[in-house]
Amino acid sequence: MQDLTRDIWKALDGPDAQPDALTIAGEGAVSSAFPVTDFAGASVAAAALAIAELMAQASPQAPAVTVDRRLASFWFGMSIRPRGWTMPPAWDPIAGDYKTGDGWIRLHTNAPHHRAAAQRVLGPQADKAAMAQAVASWRKSELETAIVNEGGCAAEMRSVDDWLAHPQGQAVAAEPLVQANVLDAISASAWVPQPQRPLKGLRVLDLTRVLAGPVGSRFLAGYGADVLRVDPLDWDEPGVIPEVTLGKHCARLDLRSADGRRMFEELLSQADVLLHGYRPGALDGLGYDGAKRRAIAPALIDVSLCAYGWSGPWAGRRGFDSLVQMSAGIAQAGMAWKKADVPTPLPVQALDHATGYLMAAATVRALTRRLISGKPTTARLSLARTAKLLTDIGLQSTSMAFAPEQADDLAPAIEHTAWGEAQRLSPPAIVTGAPMRWGVPARQLGWAQPAWQ
Repeated sequence: MQDLTRDIWKALDGPDAQPDALTIAGEGAVSSAFPVTDFAGASVAAAALAIAELMAQASPQAPAVTVDRRLASFWFGMSIRPRGWTMPPAWDPIAGDYKTGDGWIRLHTNAPHHRAAAQRVLGPQADKAAMAQAVASWRKSELETAIVNEGGCAAEMRSVDDWLAHPQGQAVAAEPLVQANVLDAISASAWVPQPQRPLKGLRVLDLTRVLAGPVGSRFLAGYGADVLRVDPLDWDEPGVIPEVTLGKHCARLDLRSADGRRMFEELLSQADVLLHGYRPGALDGLGYDGAKRRAIAPALIDVSLCAYGWSGPWAGRRGFDSLVQMSAGIAQAGMAWKKADVPTPLPVQALDHATGYLMAAATVRALTRRLISGKPTTARLSLARTAKLLTDIGLQSTSMAFAPEQADDLAPAIEHTAWGEAQRLSPPAIVTGAPMRWGVPARQLGWAQPAWQ
């Protein structure tokens, strides 16, 4: 894990000595074809090291950082433990993997418009059995293309080698893990870090949705950032909202209405950070390209992510963690590793979670850079490039399992969520002098006003 952390830190252009402050705890590993535990620990460590580096700007030296690999792995699943209620279903009834005439394909139908797109191609199937019958006669590449052309989300299962030979796989391989651009113009910001709550007062405008971006903004909220999540009027993602809205104020705006645009521009003008996960070009189409965002907020740190990379023929393609695992060879490698007869993805949505922590790390590194030089930063990441980081490590060598979750793995505080009482896992990282904690419990989307607190 130490070497992987250093590789990630180097990709973030962090100072060489910073990982020396890291202590690693936790024995064992998640059972998986690829080393998910080290992947989880290293991505969490990168974000925590960035917090420590930021804190060192106001103190003689950087604080120590400890990351628990086991807890980090648990956080890559679900951090919330409901008390007396259950989480909503994570998946739409027809989402899943299906056998085609020549292989496998995954359909992602959680959003109503994505389900409708699949049904325009395959018919209005009511359950997986009917959908399996409809898929069976198709060739996987032809079905993937048909659904994507309808505005839906699907991915055929490829091997790692097939992906590396694919034009999009080659484009992603040529991209950096974190594509940061430090702007030349110096733009003053009044925000400065606080000793025990390093991100207190930092205004983060969060335009991300399932799952990577919300993980990143949740981390920032844990260190005191004022995170305002803004969603469209009709958006929902019930299967993960209790997990990812911790620490955030959640509002709704219609960016196609005059009032919505006015309020958005006012919020943006006062923001320190913008996180967005719209497909490449989507914000541009709403009239908010990079130049416009910079004109509204000159000192803005602008961090974005997409699914399949920022170049190549699939730049702009809709995608999610489970689809990228199919495309990039992870599900096929897992199938071979487990000697299974069905696609075998990672046991957690590790691409989403790792990319989220990398987004947080890129954000905090940009804050440090702005404090030192006065120059803001833009940064881009993608699930597909994070997937390459994982597959480049190779297959996992250890087989020692974790101890099962125990009561003392949970933080003692009761979280009064919108659904009922819950507990959270203890934080996976400890930065000396700055405990990770959240002041706002998880709530439904749209519960807050679109205004800074």
